[in-house]
Formats: sequence, structure tokens, C-alpha cells
Amino acid sequence: MANQEILPGSTINTESTKPRILLAASGSVAAIKFESLCRIFSEWAEVRAVATNSALHFIDKKALPSNVMLFTDDDEWSSWKKIGDGIAGGLCDNLLTCIVRAWDYNKPLYVAPAMNTFMWNNPFTKRHLDTIGELGITQIPPIAKRLACGDYGTGAMAEPSEIYTTVRLSYKPRVVVDECS
Repeated sequence: MANQEILPGSTINTESTKPRILLAASGSVAAIKFESLCRIFSEWAEVRAVATNSALHFIDKKALPSNVMLFTDDDEWSSWKKIGDGIAGGLCDNLLTCIVRAWDYNKPLYVAPAMNTFMWNNPFTKRHLDTIGELGITQIPPIAKRLACGDYGTGAMAEPSEIYTTVRLSYKPRVVVDECS
């Protein structure tokens, strides 16, 4: 807004509009925390959610807040079938990866990975995280605890409250200038 001239007769809309948040879950057992994430974010923001088919094994769709719309691979692929276009899958083989591939990286994007400790410590994981970091994607690192596989180590997804706090603290509301005619 610093470079934007406010015209006489214009008003600045200071009403706080809810931020729009897209939460996503993939096929990790950490998806059991997805309902909690949706709940705490929906108290502050307008939430839409995306879950891969693998994530749906851990998510009770009926337990999600009623004001959270959940999109799945079936939603994406059925819309393509309706218009009859072919899909060149590449690495975009589900709705979530399609969204990330088409993301406007001028907008914030956060990832909170979860995996087995050996996967987390793998050099390829570091390379992949470095690559997405170069795009400006904010990483909320996993925590150390006893994992679903029984091992103790780093790899558990950060707690929903930590993810929420990280996003909330970095949120910068936009000021909307209404020009009167």
C-alpha cells in the first residue's frame, strides 16, 4: 500500500476479513491430526481441505468441521471425465500434487512433513526439502517422539497447535482500499 495513492473520497476497509487457508493431508499416519488442524484453523480462517486417497484411510470425513469443504482426488478426476480431456499425469498424479505444481509462490505455502526417522535422515529428503525451500515454501519440521512404527526419533508431524501458531504468526492481512465513485 506504500506505493498506492489513496484518492480523496476513498475509504480504507479495516474490517478484518478471514484469511483463506488450504490445508492438505497426504498418506502418512500423521493424517490422524488433520481433523484437529481443520478445527483450530476454521476458528480463525475460511478453510478448504485437500486429502489424497491414502490420507483418507486416517481421516474421518464426518468429524471435520461442517464449515470445512474437503476435496479429494475423486473430485478432481471426475471433473476431468466430465469434460473429456486427457490428463498428462507426470508427477501430478493426485489433486494435492496438482495444486502444489500450479501454486503461485508469491503466496505463502507451508509443509509439515511426517515420516519414519530413517526416511527423514535420508540425503534425498534433505535435497527435496532444499528444493522446496528455494521456492519459498516454509517448512515446519517434524518432532522427535515414539513414531507409529515403534521407533523413537525425529519424524512425527509437528503438533497442530504448533502448525497453527507458525501460520498465524506469519499472516499479514491485506488492506483493501474501497474507491468511492
